[in-house]
Amino acid sequence: MRVLVTGASGFLGHCIARQLLARGDQVVGLQRSDAPALRALGGECVRGDIADAQVVEHAAKGCDAIIHTAAKAGHWGSEAEYQAINVRGTQHVLAACLRLGIAKLVHTSTPSVVHQGHDLEGVDESIPYATRFLAAYPRTKAQAERLVLAANQRSLSTVALRPHLIWGPGDQHLLPRMEARARAGRLRFVGASKLIDTVYVENAADAHLLALDRLAPGASCAGKAYFIAQGEPIKLDEMVNALLDCVGLPPVNRRIAFPVAYGVGAVLEWVYRAFALSGEPIMTRFLAEHLATAHWYDLSAARRDLGYDPKISLAQGLRLLKASMA
Repeated sequence: MRVLVTGASGFLGHCIARQLLARGDQVVGLQRSDAPALRALGGECVRGDIADAQVVEHAAKGCDAIIHTAAKAGHWGSEAEYQAINVRGTQHVLAACLRLGIAKLVHTSTPSVVHQGHDLEGVDESIPYATRFLAAYPRTKAQAERLVLAANQRSLSTVALRPHLIWGPGDQHLLPRMEARARAGRLRFVGASKLIDTVYVENAADAHLLALDRLAPGASCAGKAYFIAQGEPIKLDEMVNALLDCVGLPPVNRRIAFPVAYGVGAVLEWVYRAFALSGEPIMTRFLAEHLATAHWYDLSAARRDLGYDPKISLAQGLRLLKASMA
């Protein structure tokens, strides 16, 4: 197939593109920055903004499918920017599919679309969307996921995947931020340590290829969303300290109570908005809730409908990550 990967210079997008190219597919990458690593692998690059409909349609011409990973992530930022990238960008991808007759769309979503501030322990995809959002990221990703699933039809098969806390070699977001806070002595755990699940980047990418290959009109996965993770729940502090060990840092044990973290987050949000401060608060209400609650998922549907089975275990992934840091 000839596949457009939006966000192909990103952590997950690049891994997906690499896996597609390795099996013989053609890849067109759409991203705002240059992608020399993708070109070196034999992929084509289109530079442009996902919020520009003409750019998206230009990149999608001649493609058989789209894997849409481009998004603005994080727990802080401009609502307008989140809307432009996560919602309007997704609308442009859908419009390009319909105008150009592209039959398959795999959309990268997030489990945050169902998180309402309480523990999620072994839940499956029957859990409803959250009705309250403390940040623009989950709110706009929920909007985008709904659009993608509602667009499933005879001429366009769609599926949404919800990978959780992606990590591994080449991580540009989760591990670098964690490492920076740990080195600055500013990393704290919130409340009691709860179970979470994560996903190694190669497994997350593999899930996207599995979904791509199974998508077809009337397929069991068409029009549905799926949680994607390791299937190996682990306490948050154990996972964080395992990742810190990979970069040669000692374990962190400092902890603050959830009400304190939530209150600090609320105050910092107000201060940053009131004084239009640059950067982001070290704590927000959204971040406090995610650090203090359990979030792990029943992967039965992904195993059944996609054939998803994590090829790289948690222990193997940590060894690979540590080796990449040497």
